[in-house]
Amino acid sequence: MIKVEAPGVGDAFRWSAKAPVSPNMAPGFMALNRGKRSIALDLKAPDDLAVLHALLAEADLFVVNVRGKALERLGLDYAALSTAHPRLIYVHCVGFGQDGPYADLQAYDDVIQAVTGTTTLLPRVDGDPRPRYLPSLIADKVAGLHAAYAALAALFHRERCGKGQLVEVPMFEAFTSFMMLEHLGGQTFDPLVGPVGYARQLDPVRQPFPTADGYVSIVMYNFAAWDRIFAVLGDPDFIAQARFNEPAGRARHQTELYEHLAALTPRLTTAELLRRCHEQQLPAQAVRDLGEVIDDPHLAATGFFKRRVHPSEGAYFEQAAPVRFGDHPPAEVSMPPQLGADGGAIRADLAARGKLT
Repeated sequence: MIKVEAPGVGDAFRWSAKAPVSPNMAPGFMALNRGKRSIALDLKAPDDLAVLHALLAEADLFVVNVRGKALERLGLDYAALSTAHPRLIYVHCVGFGQDGPYADLQAYDDVIQAVTGTTTLLPRVDGDPRPRYLPSLIADKVAGLHAAYAALAALFHRERCGKGQLVEVPMFEAFTSFMMLEHLGGQTFDPLVGPVGYARQLDPVRQPFPTADGYVSIVMYNFAAWDRIFAVLGDPDFIAQARFNEPAGRARHQTELYEHLAALTPRLTTAELLRRCHEQQLPAQAVRDLGEVIDDPHLAATGFFKRRVHPSEGAYFEQAAPVRFGDHPPAEVSMPPQLGADGGAIRADLAARGKLT
């Protein structure tokens, strides 16, 4: 996989945080760019544009997140490239669907969290009226996952039909779909039957439960699970009350159920509560600090965090791919590249094969 970057600056994510070694090798960039080669190209320069065209002549997949009009000016829009490269899968990651009034607007994670109503979720839970971002690049990552599965589907289609195609991945629509699958709520029906939002997720009491020495997350995922958790906590009579004797009743009174659980859980330590929950097949895990995740014993056993030594950045931790394929054991991939590190080799290879003059 070849990553084309702008000379001098490169991918903006290279500068997304203070890095301990090279300023342009931020931790987030290190996490996202293993297995890639970097070439720096000024696409306004004819010679560099020719290099990109030479690469496209052999490419299966072209993923680009530049806005459409800029691509047209460079002759890199799908209409221009598909004539010369009819088998090319062209994945255009855009901010907004190109047939709507926002088509030419820029979009970043924060902007998309705002326009999708995501910044109003926390206020619904904690009562603080200020809109706030979820502290994660969640919209960016959701759009990236949509792009990945869409690219694979298009490649499969090409294997069946022999033809490439344009695949448009708009972040706004992708993240709206992601969030509103549950949060469309009462607006699902016309006329609406209730408020927008998924009540279970927005219940302010449905939070990690306190223990004698910490907090745990416990999920009561079906009718019988509620009976088991109250038995675990030594109060089976509470859930046996008539108003809780059917699923609708438990859904209607979920806040009361969560409040009573939160009053019972501090009687036990985290370890004891987890032991009892797991014995009863109740999903439960301790709440841990973000900085403690790297030391999780399960992740250690599965080799999720792997210590490697980068030629310029020194020792660092790489995260394993979370998906495993039985017929293809995971292979060690190349480390995240410095800006333009592979440009000379890529140009030389193209020239040696007569693809570049």
